[in-house]
Amino acid sequence: MRIFNYLEIDSELYTPDIVNLVSAIHEYKGKQDLFIEAEPDILEAMLQVAKIQSTGASNRIEGIYTSEARLNELVIEKAEPTNRNEQEIAGYREVLNTIHENYEYITPRSNIILQLHRDLYSYNPTSAGGRWKNTDNVIEEVDREGKHKIRFQPLPAYATADAMESLGDEFLKAIDKGEVQGNCI
Repeated sequence: MRIFNYLEIDSELYTPDIVNLVSAIHEYKGKQDLFIEAEPDILEAMLQVAKIQSTGASNRIEGIYTSEARLNELVIEKAEPTNRNEQEIAGYREVLNTIHENYEYITPRSNIILQLHRDLYSYNPTSAGGRWKNTDNVIEEVDREGKHKIRFQPLPAYATADAMESLGDEFLKAIDKGEVQGNCI
């Protein structure tokens, strides 16, 4: 089983550039409340654009495409999905909305991950959403000559549930010790 230890984060991650970016984010976070109060309509419009762009980009990474017009309609919930690609887009929208609206209350536990996975595939009745995988898999690419190259080898199916439980436990330990922020999902 893989070991997750958020308390021993590699110091190489804390380069001056990263620390400066984190500092800037912290500064902007303080200004955010003023902006929310002063310009709620602009913020809501920006949020809609961000949701559409995030949904489109994340789904394109997985090879899921639709037209920009359909993507907009699906994300703002003005249309129902009509094919598998659109079902996956609609499921992504649901999970994105859940996280956006409830991030302060989401505890990173394996049961929550399964719930989000179930919701991700809620528009696809034949999916295995909400359950851990039961077969091994690899993420691979095929080059122009047809040769397969493994890009990533996930955990075997039998180890997934325990690893996800450990991941959540170790993350919560780090939150309790103040090593990471609790509402960082």
